[in-house]
Amino acid sequence: MTTTTVEKTGTQRTPSAQRHLTLLFIGLMVTMLLASLNQTVLSTALPTIVGELDGVNHMTWVITSYILAATIMMPIYGRVSDIVGRKPAILTAITVFIVGSIVGGLAPNIEMLIAARVVQGLGGGGLIILSQAAIADVVPARERGRYMGIMGSVFAVSSVAGPLLGGWLTEGPGWRWAFWLSVPLGLVAIATTVAFLKLPPRRDEPRPPIDYLGMALLSAATTTLVLVCTWGGGTYAWDSALIIGLAVSTVALAAMFMWVESRAASPVIPLALFRDRNFNAATFAGLMIGIAMFGAIGYMPTYIQMVTGVSATTAGLLMVPMMGSLLVASIGSGQIVSRTGKYKAFPLAGALVMGIGLYLLSTLQVDSPTWVLCTYLAVFGVGIGLAMQIIVLIVQNSFPNSIVGTATASTNYFRQVGATVGSAIVGSVFATRLTEGLHAHLDGLGEAAADAGNSSASFTPGMVSSLPDAIRIPIIESYNEALLPIFAFMIPLAVVAFVSLLFVRETTLSTTVE
Repeated sequence: MTTTTVEKTGTQRTPSAQRHLTLLFIGLMVTMLLASLNQTVLSTALPTIVGELDGVNHMTWVITSYILAATIMMPIYGRVSDIVGRKPAILTAITVFIVGSIVGGLAPNIEMLIAARVVQGLGGGGLIILSQAAIADVVPARERGRYMGIMGSVFAVSSVAGPLLGGWLTEGPGWRWAFWLSVPLGLVAIATTVAFLKLPPRRDEPRPPIDYLGMALLSAATTTLVLVCTWGGGTYAWDSALIIGLAVSTVALAAMFMWVESRAASPVIPLALFRDRNFNAATFAGLMIGIAMFGAIGYMPTYIQMVTGVSATTAGLLMVPMMGSLLVASIGSGQIVSRTGKYKAFPLAGALVMGIGLYLLSTLQVDSPTWVLCTYLAVFGVGIGLAMQIIVLIVQNSFPNSIVGTATASTNYFRQVGATVGSAIVGSVFATRLTEGLHAHLDGLGEAAADAGNSSASFTPGMVSSLPDAIRIPIIESYNEALLPIFAFMIPLAVVAFVSLLFVRETTLSTTVE
């Protein structure tokens, strides 16, 4: 067993050991960048993509399909990496991601594009959680706060760079380059992983069997849950036979999964995790934050383009205040946690600030000044930055390194379930409210307005901005009325997350790594 000792004032390492850790961290940052950049690069390009491919009715699935596939794979990658090692798991995830990017770049229609996003998600689901788990293999929890804060900043940076890059590509060489650029970045991630990811040798112990049945049941239950949230109330009525059947299937599959996990030799999500108070409180709070976070930010670039009439690049720039505040809050809180060893106050404050941000965003109007929009987004970003990475640290500090990959993946899985459900519900409700709003605003305004309403599936920001005010203004009012009130309904999620985090027991952060 190898033990690394960390003093309260900082890490005592030889220059060569510190150099190795730095190179390792660089490789993991590149890997995280690959996944996090892809989650945001299509946001500003999405209106143009669905307009060109005549698929606005499938807009939700361009986002949801990636998150769904990534969510399903998170606990699988976590458990498998605890068994076979981090490095082969990360290399496999990157390779699958590159394949999905190539398919996306060649997609001739919206169906193939969605299929490509599924393949990307099958790879992307392992990149972030495996990077977090690899850091936990070599950095003690007391020091890990600053590293987790910087990892959180990768999401912030990519969330700024992604919309900007997506907007620039959309207005320049074309949105397909958002997929093609992932290929060289993926190759760089493979090279850095091979060169720098040199973890301590694993113990020479028999490998436990892989829980294939548990993985299959988990995947099926997650899929049926997302289908209920995506189709319910939109494509199909909530009381339709299909939605009711999917809901019943979700409950049945979840029950079967728990039964199988209670008897599996090496369960994909060990039920023993749920005996830990901090795991339950932090994971449930992460679930609530995931719903609110992805439900809110997933459609903001589309809203900004349609309502303000700005270009895709400008829409990306208007998201900078949110991501900048997220970056500062994430790095700052991580540094303070490493210096003081105290962490509970940060996610509590984050949940409160996020709730305030949701309320402020829900009050925006089509004529609200740009600085007001940016300020409200910045407030929301502070809340996310204070909470997101510290929740992972709380979970990692509760378990030994032998299952830290499984614990990290499990808490991320539930947060991503929240992200999937949040994106699906917001997207479904948004699309339904938008269709109803367009008909309500445009009916009776003449044949031209009726034609515009009937062609709403092919709306692009450029098309809407070129319409006469008599038609354009009702359209942008429909977008405003369809999306922003939903944010107010998500405020209780932040309140529930705050209450859940009150039950976290602040224990001493570990100063050694096995």
